[in-house]
Amino acid sequence: MGLAAAPAIPADTAAHLLIIDDDARIGDLLKRYLGDQGYRVSVSKSATDARCALAGLAFDLIVLDVMMPGENGFDFLADLRRTSSLPVIMLTARGDADDRIAGLEQGANDYLAKPFEPRELLLRIENALRSTQRSGGSAHADAVDFGTFRFNLTRRELTQDGEIVRLTEREREIMAMLAARPNATVSRVDLLGGDPGTTDRAIDVQMTRLRRKIERNPATPAHLQTVRGVGYRLVSD
Repeated sequence: MGLAAAPAIPADTAAHLLIIDDDARIGDLLKRYLGDQGYRVSVSKSATDARCALAGLAFDLIVLDVMMPGENGFDFLADLRRTSSLPVIMLTARGDADDRIAGLEQGANDYLAKPFEPRELLLRIENALRSTQRSGGSAHADAVDFGTFRFNLTRRELTQDGEIVRLTEREREIMAMLAARPNATVSRVDLLGGDPGTTDRAIDVQMTRLRRKIERNPATPAHLQTVRGVGYRLVSD
């Protein structure tokens, strides 16, 4: 009997998928199957594990289970959408219309009920990645470029010409909210982040500090612009 051929190793440039599912059998199955289709695949068994993965690696797409112990998929997705536009396909054993609508309302790109055929998931992944490319987004980097700067939403990291720009944690949070919606206005209410101890004046001070780090002329900002009476916006390339 001859030896079985070793599975192909996905190229470093292949799309990187993150599977978030507490069912180890499904995680192992999808890692093998999608890996054989040429994708790089990482698996997390909880929302906490997934956040650790997202903090250290760049991904192109997330396959997210709804029914997980602790933080469920709906809550994880709602939190993710505050800072990231990564395409997300939701998996769940609950296939009724209300759950599908809830997932889509939270920002899911697609929805697939268990049990499912791996081939169908593969087609949905391919469609989601193509849609991201057509819209001009870069799911792999999950980043926004403006001038000589880039803000990576996955790592929540600001760089200028490849060099890291040091930010405070609050500045990082504000940049993440603005970069998640480039060229759109983010209200002061959203930027306050629901913290009753934060005032409008505090947001203005934070924006002034950010402009000093980013703008060539902070008095006439080209990137971090004020929308009077509403909030701020990040003008991207």
